[in-house]
Amino acid sequence: MRNITRGELENASLSQLKEVCEEIRKEIFSTVSVCGGHLSSNLGIVELTVALHRVFDFPKDKIVFDVGHQCYPHKLLSGRADRFRSLRTEGGLSGFPKRAESGYDCYDTGHAGTSVSAALGIAKARDLQGESFEVIAMIGDGSFNNGLIFEALNSLRILNTRVLIVLNDNGMSISPTVGGTSRILSDAKHGSALPDEIRLFEQFGLTYMGVCNGNDMEDTLSALRESKEALKTQSVLLHVATKKGQGYPFCENAPCETHGISPGGACGQEYSTALGEELCALAEKDRRVVAVTAAMTDPLGLRGFFERFPDRAFDVGICEEHASVLCAALATQGLKPYYAIYSTFLQRAFDEVIHDVCGQNLPVTFCIDRAGITGADGETHQGVFDLSYLSLIPNLSIGIPKDIGEFRAMLRLSWNLDSPFAIRYPRAGAAGKVNDIEIGKFEVLHSTMSDIILLAAGERCIQIAQNVLNAAQKDGMDFTLVNARFLKPLDEELLASRTEKTVITLEDNIAVGGLGDAVTRFYRNSCKNVHVFGYRDAFIPHGNAADLSRKYGLDEERILNTVRGAYARR
Repeated sequence: MRNITRGELENASLSQLKEVCEEIRKEIFSTVSVCGGHLSSNLGIVELTVALHRVFDFPKDKIVFDVGHQCYPHKLLSGRADRFRSLRTEGGLSGFPKRAESGYDCYDTGHAGTSVSAALGIAKARDLQGESFEVIAMIGDGSFNNGLIFEALNSLRILNTRVLIVLNDNGMSISPTVGGTSRILSDAKHGSALPDEIRLFEQFGLTYMGVCNGNDMEDTLSALRESKEALKTQSVLLHVATKKGQGYPFCENAPCETHGISPGGACGQEYSTALGEELCALAEKDRRVVAVTAAMTDPLGLRGFFERFPDRAFDVGICEEHASVLCAALATQGLKPYYAIYSTFLQRAFDEVIHDVCGQNLPVTFCIDRAGITGADGETHQGVFDLSYLSLIPNLSIGIPKDIGEFRAMLRLSWNLDSPFAIRYPRAGAAGKVNDIEIGKFEVLHSTMSDIILLAAGERCIQIAQNVLNAAQKDGMDFTLVNARFLKPLDEELLASRTEKTVITLEDNIAVGGLGDAVTRFYRNSCKNVHVFGYRDAFIPHGNAADLSRKYGLDEERILNTVRGAYARR
């Protein structure tokens, strides 16, 4: 697709603008089909984005996308159309807004709820520096449930500035939008909103305008022009209704399934399928078992649980902190909460995990999906910090299964625990066998008389270790391989019993604060040589997960060279 200038948009007729929209849709569909990415959300916002680029003057005017799931049309209209087919590939365009990528991206995003705070900060900086431009926060109705939005709105009058909040309401986040805010917006879309409900937004200092049809170019242009005029004297909330997946019937009818597309599909079996099956089995025999998610019912494999046990299944929307406290409170009353969440999103509830769950030593199980390098979604979605930020919390046990069978065993183990437990795992992997396990006990996978022992945590690292072992054996070398399936409690009995002088650790996590650090501390007064392999001190960009893993610290050749060096020193 060629780059389209703002001048062309300004001079285009209505029919020509519609042609541009269809051209953008085709480009998004064909590119995402190859590269993967967020499909239905971007298809739904095409007309709205084209209208924004016609009415406002980007990049002089600034737009902040909440999360960034809907930024593809913006990229295509901001001088990046000729590079769009490099989307989500290493060195290519990011799937999210990136300041380093283009002057049209004024703020990096990737998690929900940040847009209004960011827009307010940019607008206030504009005022203080005597500049003149407009600031727009583009936010979906799913993100609008997030508590951070209301913290930002609470300071709008205090900051005494002007922003335009464009509320793109398609009734969806990844899963259908839920909650009281969603009901207010739904009532407004259907013409039945109570005046007091809409007045809530105006009490914050916003002028509410809407509801316009965001998939109708004429209606959208008119609404944006009216909003821009009002923005001269006040902040505006423009409520826009769009259809997720607009223009492609399959996407319109399956917005959850087509929210995020993987190139070629996931490799191996899904851990989420196992989670749903095991939780249903536990709930069948124990009425204390409840499941909680933050707007991720389907991606986390909980649809079956929600259908079979609706009174014990809770989707609280994009409110990760609230979900954590909810689990803690449920546990104080004798229930067994299972909180399913992506690794990168659990970071948002760090304080609540510490004080509300672990501080009270409550039996909440955190099922942490998409742990480790996830690849194409980039910095904000790599799950490489959880072992580090969870390992420092008292009372919390941490399991790292080597395959789906071991994951199932850990879920069953969690049912009998009377304390917090976190299980972190990747999206997909090998089926494995379901074996009984004991908390805090490692598993020796390969034993030898070599003076080298390798401790690997998690499926990716076990596979890397196996590859290194095979290569080492071809060269006449060998080492003991251990499945370090618990970070806390650490298997100190096994570690104390080992006589090997060279200890190598592998983890699909940053090298600071995880397994390597724990093992190094354990052996700090010994004569052992500990070599830690994890990801270096960097934010890991988008790209192929295996390539990124190798590039940022889990390089098989470097690990093999460590084994060779230990042999040479014998």
